[in-house]
Order: sequence, then structure tokens, then C-alpha cells
Amino acid sequence: MAGSSHGHTPAAWTGVTIVFIGFTVAGAFMVMAEPLGFWAGMAIVALGGVVGGIMRAMGLGMPKDAHPVHQTTATATREPAGAEA
Repeated sequence: MAGSSHGHTPAAWTGVTIVFIGFTVAGAFMVMAEPLGFWAGMAIVALGGVVGGIMRAMGLGMPKDAHPVHQTTATATREPAGAEA
């Protein structure tokens, strides 16, 4: 995945950052036993997905045709080293 720049876009970074904040908020309120704060954190998580999707639609994400296509190519059959023909 490192070779395909997967996720290295403003839309991905923004969406993941918002989702991370949401999980942090939800986790903190879960420890404090505050259900309303937990669900507010979950709403922030959902907001991160929506914001990332909107930014991708605005052209700040990686277009689908930019992903490398893994094609199989016919390779020549090699004989093992030392094999006599």
C-alpha cells in the first residue's frame, strides 16, 4: 500500500483526524460513565466520515482511476539453473 499513496490525501487526513477526536471524546466519556457524552463522541465519528466523503467529492481525495491496477503478465518460463536441454 505504501507504493500506491493510499490515504495520503487531504480528505483522508481530515476524515481520520475528526474520527480520532470522536473516538477520544467517546472513550473519555465512557470512562466517566456519561452516556450523553459517549454518544456525542460517536456523532463526531460519524461526522468525520461525512466530512471525508464530502471532501473526496470536492476533488480532495484520490480518484478511483488513480489506483494501480495489478495485472498479471505472462512471464517466460525459465528452466532451473544447471538443467540441460
